[in-house]
Amino acid sequence: MVNCNVCGSDTRAVFNHEVLGKYTCTYYYCDACGFLQTEEPYWLDEAYSSAIATADTGIIQRNLNLSKLLSCLLFFQFDRHGKYLDMAGGYGILTRLMRDVGFDFYWSDKYCENIFAKGFESIEKESFTALTAFEVLEHVPNPVSFISDAMEMAKTRTLIFSTELFAGLPPAPDSWWYYAFQTGQHISFYQRRTLQIIAEKLNLECYSNGSFHLLTDKKINSTAYRLLTHRRIGIVLSFLPKILSESKTMKDHLNIMGRH
Repeated sequence: MVNCNVCGSDTRAVFNHEVLGKYTCTYYYCDACGFLQTEEPYWLDEAYSSAIATADTGIIQRNLNLSKLLSCLLFFQFDRHGKYLDMAGGYGILTRLMRDVGFDFYWSDKYCENIFAKGFESIEKESFTALTAFEVLEHVPNPVSFISDAMEMAKTRTLIFSTELFAGLPPAPDSWWYYAFQTGQHISFYQRRTLQIIAEKLNLECYSNGSFHLLTDKKINSTAYRLLTHRRIGIVLSFLPKILSESKTMKDHLNIMGRH
């Protein structure tokens, strides 16, 4: 019997499917919390031979949109002058975009080269107002311990993240693109109630709107959260943080030049 990596309950096998075009993988579903997980993902070293999947053609557009929604949320609901860490930040695109708006953002990633946010890597034992982890939780086998460890490392109780959700029973293998069978990198899949249970385990509040989610110990106005993270409304409102904040683009340039 395979236990759920979120709540520890018994799971049941719901389907098998080939990953990376060659390994037959069993997917296990937890009726108690709605979590779907793969069998022990022994293929991950091969899946991460390239940290960013070649098939991720939406990486630029996704970061542009996320930076607009995130700017609104941080500007209106958090400390606009706070210090933030983008965990598993990939090439550093989001960190650079957020600094261009005016937020004090930093980068961290164990597996990917920092290309666009060089000089703004996080330093161990720093404290941050919040963590961000976009398109990350579907890659981790044990989300509760992952989130807990990350929050302890960054000395924060707030995580802003994205992942696609499903409702009810797991979608049929060939009807949901988010399984990403070809890359083998997506191994954990969530429902809204799964996120709520994770929040309860960590003594946090959970806010969720589409694929944009927040776990925090702060009380957030849920209506404001939905508006600020709405794909259209948030993007329209994103001009406000941009014009009301001082961009760090030129300041960062001068600081970097001064180091050489």
